Amino acid sequence: MADELRTRVRVGPQGRIVVPAALRRRLGIKAGDVLIARAEDDRLVLEPREVIFAEIRKLFEHIPPDVSLVDELIAERREEAARENADE
Repeated sequence: MADELRTRVRVGPQGRIVVPAALRRRLGIKAGDVLIARAEDDRLVLEPREVIFAEIRKLFEHIPPDVSLVDELIAERREEAARENADE
């Protein structure tokens, strides 16, 4: 990656790290921002919550706004329960 910025950080007491200023500026991270930490393969990935929310919204963007996934799930569970009761 041509625009990749790498810098060395040290893990301090209690596992704390400091995100260097150059990385914070480049990524638009400000004091008080919430980042989500996760392990990906053998890497530590920090992402803003908003990025994760956008990814989740994209997963469901094909669902029309008038469709209730909750209602569909409840209907499926009721059908399963009815089938189980019929088998008894």
